[in-house]
Amino acid sequence: MLLLLLETATPVCSVALACNGKILAERHSAESNAHSSKLALFIDQLMNECKVSPHQLDAVCVSSGPGSYTGLRIGVSSAKGFCYALSVPLLSVPTLQGMAAQYFAQHPDYQGLVCPMIDARRMECYTAIYSRDGEVKPVSADIIEAGIYDTYLNQGQVVFCGDGAAKTQSLLGVHPNAVYAPEFEISAAGLLPVALDKLARNQVEDVAYFEPYYLKDFVAKKSVVRGLRN
Repeated sequence: MLLLLLETATPVCSVALACNGKILAERHSAESNAHSSKLALFIDQLMNECKVSPHQLDAVCVSSGPGSYTGLRIGVSSAKGFCYALSVPLLSVPTLQGMAAQYFAQHPDYQGLVCPMIDARRMECYTAIYSRDGEVKPVSADIIEAGIYDTYLNQGQVVFCGDGAAKTQSLLGVHPNAVYAPEFEISAAGLLPVALDKLARNQVEDVAYFEPYYLKDFVAKKSVVRGLRN
């Protein structure tokens, strides 16, 4: 079972290949605005490195959001293109769920909660909270302030991870059960546990109609360039 995994919901562009439940190889870049130039390159590099062809893929999995509007469009468009051309299933993993699954996989003994956080600009973050058994707090766009997650922190340890956590750590206040994971970096490999579970349950997407989960409406801003007139 050969899976292609794509993560483009955040500034990190990440691609992984997995076979029979194990990651064969992966590539990632945190270079700004690199998704359009790096994604196809990374896929080609992995195929060559692992000596496989696209026609050997059994499914493609993509991170479905929330996150960067442009990044999500690039990742989902690429995934749908592969699935349509190869007639293979399309799998989607909510970005925050994938981040939590990645943290749990990297820390198999940890039994507390995980709060993945994606920077949504200013003091807002896309967040959710997960236990090993599933979602504890649903996905939302939260304005971060001290005490906002004390309901969960008062019950036990919560690990905050992702670029949103790094940005808002000082605002969340000091709580003995709050743990921060500055070393955490989102990866396409983190999608694998959820992708395999969905594939086993045949929870696949409609390639023609699937859309990313943006959470907030995209608003195009008026370009402000000195010397140009409307």
